[in-house]
Amino acid sequence: MLYLTADFFPIFVPLGVIGFYRYLVFMIKILAWFVYRPIQPAECPRYKASKDVTIVVPTIDAGEEFLEAAQSWLACNPNRVLIVTEACMKDKIQAQVLSIGAAASKFTVMTVPKASKREQMCKGIQYTDTDILVFADDDAIWPPTMLDYILASFEDEAVGGVGTSQTVRSVGKRRSIWEILAGFRLTIRNIEVAASTHIDDGVCCISGRTAAYRTVILKDPDFQHKFTHDYWRGKYLLNSGDDKFLTRWMVSHGWATHMQVCKEAELLSTFKDNWRFMKQILRWTRNTWRSDFRSLCTERYIWTRHPFVAYTMLDKAINPLTLLSGPISVIVLCAYLHYHLPAWNIIASYLVWLLATRFIKLLPHFYQRPVDLWALPMYLIFNFYFAFMKIYALLTLHVTEWGTRKEATAGDNGNGACC
Repeated sequence: MLYLTADFFPIFVPLGVIGFYRYLVFMIKILAWFVYRPIQPAECPRYKASKDVTIVVPTIDAGEEFLEAAQSWLACNPNRVLIVTEACMKDKIQAQVLSIGAAASKFTVMTVPKASKREQMCKGIQYTDTDILVFADDDAIWPPTMLDYILASFEDEAVGGVGTSQTVRSVGKRRSIWEILAGFRLTIRNIEVAASTHIDDGVCCISGRTAAYRTVILKDPDFQHKFTHDYWRGKYLLNSGDDKFLTRWMVSHGWATHMQVCKEAELLSTFKDNWRFMKQILRWTRNTWRSDFRSLCTERYIWTRHPFVAYTMLDKAINPLTLLSGPISVIVLCAYLHYHLPAWNIIASYLVWLLATRFIKLLPHFYQRPVDLWALPMYLIFNFYFAFMKIYALLTLHVTEWGTRKEATAGDNGNGACC
């Protein structure tokens, strides 16, 4: 090995340190995920879904998945469901609700004058009178045990917010490459949030696809004002990134959070099955940069309350640099005419290494869906593209439009979930 690297030994040493660091972190996360256990529902629970849970769903154009999602919410027996849309869409949404049948009596359709996800969420908060409020996307499909497992975490009075694990619901009969990539990201996310929850009871983001909170926290007028007047650098009003804001609010106000990562609390959600998936990721990446900067540099509560989460935020910030160090090294070696290995050997060795390590990282996913193995090379390409995207997102944090729909749209899976 020393012979192979002797020509550039001073360069290979720091690269080796970077590689060792990256995989040490990965092994720590895997180990924590492996020993993590979700909180089980109590035999005599303090909270019951039928009297203590209101579901709030901000939306404007609920698609075909809405009816299936609504049926799955009803199977969890909540107290009621508030659908909040913009005024011009009320009749359409109301018709969809009525098509559910007799159970439609549990639904109330409410409106705001103009679509704005945060305004719609606040409208739902104002009309919630149960102890627990659960925000859900209009395409979030739940298992019948979802609310039981969410409520189990609230047995601890210190817990203010609870999140869940996620997986992909295919739009068509087969998953597109975009949906497979989304599935890869969710697998890694589920591992990371379980690990951070086990290590220091923290999480980077409670994804808004399904997120539960104590209603008393959200009823605070100060919270609602700051939630709907959230500006980046004091002049760019933020509409997406609501789940990031809520997670930071829990941390800054002394509330604990918990993630239920298990099949009993795993939701199904749809993703864009075309190139617009990349626009979703760009929006989520900008939200992550803004929120993590505030957590680490402005608010700073995360350092003392959840140091491992703070560390993972820093790690994600430098990830583009560590990822790009590999191909840069390969290019340098190939361009060096006197290096003792031919260019094809260097490139082939590097690609084999990348495929092997990514395969290991995604083993939990391939165990569940081995049919997705063919997409592993595309995942490599996506990783390098994403590294450049993160840099581009950092340079364009002033851009706050939704990206895949109109600016004020709600419900477009617009929650930063692959933090």
